[in-house]
Amino acid sequence: MRTPALLALCLPLLAGDLIRDDFSRFPPGWLSQPVGQLNAAIQEYHYLPHRGVPLEPWFNPIVHQDAWIASDENGKSYVEQQGLTDRPAWFNAMLVTGEPEWKNYTVEARVKPLSFGDVAGIVFRYHTNRHYYVFGLRDGDKAVLRLRLPLDEKLRTAAWRDLGTFKFSYEVRRYYTLKVENQGPRMRAYIDGQLVLEADDTEILSGKAGITANRPARFTDFAVTAADAQIQAIRAQIDKRNQELATLQASNPKPVLWKKISTPAFGAGRNIRLGDLDGDGKTDILIGQNIPRVRGDAFDHLSCLTAITLEGKVLWQQGRPDPRNGLLTNDTPFQIHDVDGDGRSEVVLVRDFQLQILDGRTGQQKRSVWMPRMGDDMKERPYELNSGDSIAFLNLSGHKEPREILVKDRYAHFWIYDNELKLLWSGDGQTGHYPYAFDADGDGKEEFMLGYSLWSHDGRKLWSRDSELKDHADGIAIGNFSGDPKAQPMVYACGSDEGFILFDREGRIVKHLLIGHAQSPSVAKYRQDVPGLQLMTINYWRNPGIITLFDAQGNILAQEEPIHSGSPLLPVNWRGDGQELALLSGNVREGGLIDGQLRRAVMFPDDGHPDLASMVADLTGDARDEIMLWDQSGIWIYTQDRPFSGTRLYAPKRNPDFNESNYRTTVSLPGWKDVR
Repeated sequence: MRTPALLALCLPLLAGDLIRDDFSRFPPGWLSQPVGQLNAAIQEYHYLPHRGVPLEPWFNPIVHQDAWIASDENGKSYVEQQGLTDRPAWFNAMLVTGEPEWKNYTVEARVKPLSFGDVAGIVFRYHTNRHYYVFGLRDGDKAVLRLRLPLDEKLRTAAWRDLGTFKFSYEVRRYYTLKVENQGPRMRAYIDGQLVLEADDTEILSGKAGITANRPARFTDFAVTAADAQIQAIRAQIDKRNQELATLQASNPKPVLWKKISTPAFGAGRNIRLGDLDGDGKTDILIGQNIPRVRGDAFDHLSCLTAITLEGKVLWQQGRPDPRNGLLTNDTPFQIHDVDGDGRSEVVLVRDFQLQILDGRTGQQKRSVWMPRMGDDMKERPYELNSGDSIAFLNLSGHKEPREILVKDRYAHFWIYDNELKLLWSGDGQTGHYPYAFDADGDGKEEFMLGYSLWSHDGRKLWSRDSELKDHADGIAIGNFSGDPKAQPMVYACGSDEGFILFDREGRIVKHLLIGHAQSPSVAKYRQDVPGLQLMTINYWRNPGIITLFDAQGNILAQEEPIHSGSPLLPVNWRGDGQELALLSGNVREGGLIDGQLRRAVMFPDDGHPDLASMVADLTGDARDEIMLWDQSGIWIYTQDRPFSGTRLYAPKRNPDFNESNYRTTVSLPGWKDVR
């Protein structure tokens, strides 16, 4: 979804070139910057542009993988896939360039396999990093032409359609020129000028191009060429796409800066909470810094809490701020909520192995209790007491507002406390990341899903599929999203490597689609032409950035790769007319708000704003959302550049702010209010 008419070009073009690159402009060394102690999970809900080394016009679609380096051999530049893919049967390391409109082209590169294991070759007609063609040398004795299919048939095993195999013994001491000619569905594959394979396939007729290898291999002299008339046709298609996008973006309000808040020393990544801390009826911000322990994303401890107003006034601070402690790759257990029902907010958190309740106005402790012992069944058991992973508030007792506190670890146990920190009951299982509560039987007391288990308000496990599913639930939701008020609620799960799973209310699996490592789902009215609400999810590990949109019955409506990292995919009530958009990130190129056709409907201004982290909330009180963008140094808040016009304003009901998480499924239920 890039906007230039054609890509920036790496070498002077020859006639008929779409791109020509010998990779000599890349500096010698790694083409990414490893994130060290925090690990690559940081990109699940933070935006890090190009992992430290600009690659334009190329991109690394497996963005969490530090696979590629550049160097020189006998005075000739090359790029090398220098690692070993951890699941070679499931995904491929790649470097990709181009536009979706590229078609009827020839792609070639010189390839030097450094190992006989797996494949090294060229990628063409690329749609997503799970949907493309490849022609390559494989296993030391063959050349293969294959199509990667977007839906797997077995867990963690890629589905391929083999289009042809040619016996070919190759060496690791020399380069081979691989070339594929594409004309409509027809493809012709060459090695060193010799035609070795031909095939016809209509699955994908256009797309980007690139290189791939799952074991060490070198590449140079990459080129994509086409007839002059075809290049003009491609240019016309790109121009048409960009004009349509410009029209779409002009029809939506533009983001304008509303507030800018400085967070010197005490800023953080996606580790803030919203709530009225000082009791003045306005939203305040609580920022948490943390120090990773043990291995970086399972035993973090909060080190500093800073409460500020939307004007940037510091209300209180606990702990010593340090900008080194701003980033994280997990949840942290702290929330803002009026847990005792007295009309004033408290801060509930786990810190120093204690579950604590603080006065929201001052940060002073009101009560605390020691956390339970770590289970003897835990694979990692660095402490005797549990340090906590996340906190959620549930209504298990039928009060007007949730009073019970759920505290969980990562990923096996949870505990239910009352609002005086008395332990009521506990449970275990494959808990996943974060619960979702729903009053399924209408008795005023919530049931809740945690992992793949449904729990009653009094601690009974109503059903469970924990033992059958092999990866944890990244995001779950329960509800009747069909648009038919008589339909039964369903359970929607994005189950990491298990993909997308739809359960009925008794726990039977209705649909199970292996779309890759699915996470960060949201449910909202993304499409007006489809009944009910839609679920949007994004992939991360081993196939990042692929967004899939489902209808309420679990049917795929659209699938694209608009971004090359993860995203919280937050619904945004931007226009107020009943159709919501989804936030990718604040980046001026890869970010923006996308619609139900997965088009960028709104882009952020190139005004120097931070784009590390983002959040969505109605902060001006008009029911439309504002968008918070921030990094460790400051928070920028954007609103619409025009007032709402109309008499009926969309005002969806969302998950409460007191159940914030980097992993929750954000559900945006329809609602309206009259505008006087």
